[in-house]
Amino acid sequence: MLRIEASSWSSRSCRIVVAITAATLVYPGGVRGQEPTFQPRCGAGIHADEGTGVILLPQGTLFCPLVADPKAAHTYASYVRGDFATLADAQPGDDTDIGSVGLGDTFGLLRLAASRAGDGLQVDIEGAIFAQFNLDTPSFDLINADYLVGLPVTFRVRGNTARLRVYHQSSHLGDEFLLASQPERVNLSFESIELIVSREAGPARVYAGGENFFRRRPADLAAKLLHGGVEYRPAGGQNRIVAALDIKLVDDDGWQAGWSARAGIEIARIPSPGHPARVLSILGQFYDGPAPYGQFYRDDIRFFGLGLHFSL
Repeated sequence: MLRIEASSWSSRSCRIVVAITAATLVYPGGVRGQEPTFQPRCGAGIHADEGTGVILLPQGTLFCPLVADPKAAHTYASYVRGDFATLADAQPGDDTDIGSVGLGDTFGLLRLAASRAGDGLQVDIEGAIFAQFNLDTPSFDLINADYLVGLPVTFRVRGNTARLRVYHQSSHLGDEFLLASQPERVNLSFESIELIVSREAGPARVYAGGENFFRRRPADLAAKLLHGGVEYRPAGGQNRIVAALDIKLVDDDGWQAGWSARAGIEIARIPSPGHPARVLSILGQFYDGPAPYGQFYRDDIRFFGLGLHFSL
């Protein structure tokens, strides 16, 4: 696997994440001279009847999912094509067709809502499954599945949001892949504590943070990760464009950068006045860096594709 140690690529990536972090923490946001207003940046808005007070089992979330994060807990189905030599048991340089799916959701447990609509503190529980299938095999063989469960505590005030999350992930190879490839299997699982801070400024959103992994298996699994990105989603009607770039720097025997970009259109439906929207996103995507699929975390991959993403 390609290692990126003290290279100009890694240095540029570190500077980008640091710049995003600084912008996130100090940029005042909003339109000068105008009081910022709460505008949902995704389908996970706030119900109009749950604006203030203590709310048990609230609807919606305060921290919107990260559009381009490959491991954001949400539901999606996508087709991607790229160099997956290790995953698909193909020759290096040969492109492979992969079906990538996710089933995930975040469920609100308790919200302490502030007097300003949309602001407050919320405790959630979330779970997700991410799976990849080799579409070039007769039975669409399952390659890998990652299972994630977490407890996020989220916060929002005047366009500033934060997520403090403890989560567990374990990864498992598919039976067909094991029989066909007979790989050296890794019993991969870990827990992580993560902090992401985010700032909405007009149509833009910037975010940055990091993770610390503990109870790692195998023991040489990376211990630290830096995470940053930017999103563009103009306000407006129920249909709008969205574009996002997500960067992760993993401290695994030298900093390695994973770049994920997605762009497309969001189509929203509001079931009733004041109700959080249901959103279908049609997004093109590109990824380059360490594989975001658990069992293959030491492999470099590059792919592009198209996906359907759901916020229900």
